[in-house]
Amino acid sequence: MPDRAPQPVDRQLPTQEARDLISLVRDIAQQEIVPKAAEEEDAGRFPRELFTLLSRSGLLGLPYDSEYGGGDQPYEVYLQVLEELAAARLTVGLGVSVHTLASYALAAYGTKEQQVEHLPAMLGGGLLGAYCLSEPHSGSDAAALRTRAVRDGDDWVITGSKAWITHGGIADFYTVMARTGEEGPRGITAFLVPGDAPGVSAAPPEKKMGMKGSPTAQVHFDGVRVPGTRRIGEEGLGFAIALSSLDSGRLGIAACAIGLAQAALDEALSYAAQRRQFGKPIADFQGLRFMLADMATQIEAGRALYLAAARLRDAGRPFARQAAMAKLHCTDTAMRVTTDAVQILGGYGYTADFPAERYMREAKVLQIVEGTNQIQRMVIARHLVGPEER
Repeated sequence: MPDRAPQPVDRQLPTQEARDLISLVRDIAQQEIVPKAAEEEDAGRFPRELFTLLSRSGLLGLPYDSEYGGGDQPYEVYLQVLEELAAARLTVGLGVSVHTLASYALAAYGTKEQQVEHLPAMLGGGLLGAYCLSEPHSGSDAAALRTRAVRDGDDWVITGSKAWITHGGIADFYTVMARTGEEGPRGITAFLVPGDAPGVSAAPPEKKMGMKGSPTAQVHFDGVRVPGTRRIGEEGLGFAIALSSLDSGRLGIAACAIGLAQAALDEALSYAAQRRQFGKPIADFQGLRFMLADMATQIEAGRALYLAAARLRDAGRPFARQAAMAKLHCTDTAMRVTTDAVQILGGYGYTADFPAERYMREAKVLQIVEGTNQIQRMVIARHLVGPEER
């Protein structure tokens, strides 16, 4: 029987440096991530020491300026690194994406003094970040947030609760959106809050159907005092910063989704080549071959979509519509492909002896985080036909 073992993704990378970077990521994935992934996910263990290794390896600040410890990599390259990490373990890929999202506000809107003071530790100093926008009562309606920051002399005092926070309770810093003025989007301001600031606490992590190794928790701010030098951007600009952050963050989720889908396809291919029924490998049955062909086509289409959006971003062109399309298509693809992978493995796909069932459970959350896929459709439609009538 010919060798049908899955091959690494053939990536079109712009430089030799980028090719070397992908090789480094693949080595780390195979040596440090994959061997422990199933056991640690089952135990609900977050691999903090692995994120320290990623930081030392320069992988937590790839799309940011090397002046502050970043990697000077275009989004086209950064997202393919995320895809490789997510294929090895989604907790890791998504964790890097969230950390990059949490660093964005300061990198894009902070003053020179703020960037010099904080970014080196955030991007390459071993710190881990979290992004705090959603609240218990305001998820998709983010502009309705109630967490409030009140000026007190040269400081701000933040009070409120955030919900569904990846790395909640373990993050070293939180990028927090809080209300400083009127109701609605114009009254929101961004702040950089240390994870160990007095008054910061976290609820027990949520019990989730997947990604059990990635802590998701409510984070409470009980009169947390931060100096005015930790306000990011102008007062009242926070919601615009949040939306700009999410445009880039959605591309991170898209890349993670394709990585997860690729892992599921590879698992299905390996199983189909080895499993024999009626005297031959099940990969020789046309119905199953067509399933594999559809899975591979959906993955390639998703990869092309997120890379096209990334190249627009790298060129300084508008990309919000394409980012929403990529997040929508890639996460729906991850759900379809992982479900089909379970089907191809049959009864074995439904057991924890194979990773297919874990991939399927993990895929679902990607259709929800950083704007549900229904919100993505709203964003796309607004770009096509304008805002809804009020």
